[in-house]
Amino acid sequence: MSQIHNFHAHIYFNVDELDAAQTLASEAQSLFGVAVGHFHKRPVGPHPRGSCQLTVARERFGEFAAWAALNRRDLTIFAHAETGNGLADHTAHVIWFGQSEPLDLSLFR
Repeated sequence: MSQIHNFHAHIYFNVDELDAAQTLASEAQSLFGVAVGHFHKRPVGPHPRGSCQLTVARERFGEFAAWAALNRRDLTIFAHAETGNGLADHTAHVIWFGQSEPLDLSLFR
């Protein structure tokens, strides 16, 4: 556990789902004090489509995960531990809420 600094939860969305993603992020921020990043309307980094990163404190992730499982609506959330090992964090240390999607892992190699 001491290797995990925090968790990132990326809300994936298509442009027509932006409002729903913003609402979900706002709710998560209010309930769990997560930091909400920029809403990218196109793929950025390893992410296959629009996304917003939520940074979830390690000690709040269990609560967040239980809430996200029931409240994500039809949005996909890709969550991973932040250990400092980008490749492992995006492959071995992941949790999908909704359907998994292929990531572009080339930037980690």
